[in-house]
Amino acid sequence: MSARERVDSRWPYDSPSRRRARAARRLVDATARSRSVSPRILPAYWWDGHPNFGDALTPWILARYGIAAVHTSPRVARMSGVGSIVEQLPATFNGVIWGSGLLRGEPVDLPQARVLAVRGPLTKAALGVADDVALGDPGILVARHATRRRARWGLGIVPHGFHRRDEALRDVSTSRGVTVVDVARGPGAVIGHIAECSAILSTSLHGLIIADGLGIPAAWAQRRPALWGGDFKFRDYEAVMTPGRTREIHLTQGTGVRDIELGVAGPDGDAREEAIRSLEETIPLLPTTTERVWRSFALRGVPE
Repeated sequence: MSARERVDSRWPYDSPSRRRARAARRLVDATARSRSVSPRILPAYWWDGHPNFGDALTPWILARYGIAAVHTSPRVARMSGVGSIVEQLPATFNGVIWGSGLLRGEPVDLPQARVLAVRGPLTKAALGVADDVALGDPGILVARHATRRRARWGLGIVPHGFHRRDEALRDVSTSRGVTVVDVARGPGAVIGHIAECSAILSTSLHGLIIADGLGIPAAWAQRRPALWGGDFKFRDYEAVMTPGRTREIHLTQGTGVRDIELGVAGPDGDAREEAIRSLEETIPLLPTTTERVWRSFALRGVPE
């Protein structure tokens, strides 16, 4: 049994002690990056039920802007962050939606929410948002805080947790110069691993997004079991980054590394820069606080 497995068996990922430990690390990270000894605190909601770097991007990104995101339930959150989580918000939600997306694309009515940004135009339409809001997944802001490294790998495969044992992905992964990125690691580790690849194939949306942020050509694929919501989140994101085209690759048992390398591509450069610019412009509008009560909550956990 590995060290991580021993920790998980004794203290499950969603246990109060593990949540408090994550909250403390995020507060320290945001404090270190803030120009003030009292970083801005933001009670926010993102999915935190199991280890997945994409779900953990909200606190990782905001810490780099001096904001400590404190995980709360959607009932008391002041902001909804990265992920396909809009359907999880209560009808009475009166906080800010910042880059969140829908899972399935069915209409959702959140009349009291303040929408600053959504993942893409499909989410915007389903929410019935008429205002001009920023479009893009905040994960793309990795472009401001990480850089592409000297390539160690020709191709990186980023399997969604559902697809870790997928035969077609496994066959490709055994080829020379191919590495598999573990999405159960933290954002920093995953971003660093992707940064060492010349190209990326992902069945995880945020594997694609991080590659786009780092300027690494990428493609995505659907595998079985199908993700909840199917390909909606990919289409929503691509409508922003690659309008009018898709980077989806249809894998078969005979698909090889060369086939994948011929199918990878980057986003539209102007669209990428516009998404980064518009998302960063919304950050000063996030409902942060420096009240000591929220620092206390950050360390012991906000009641669910």
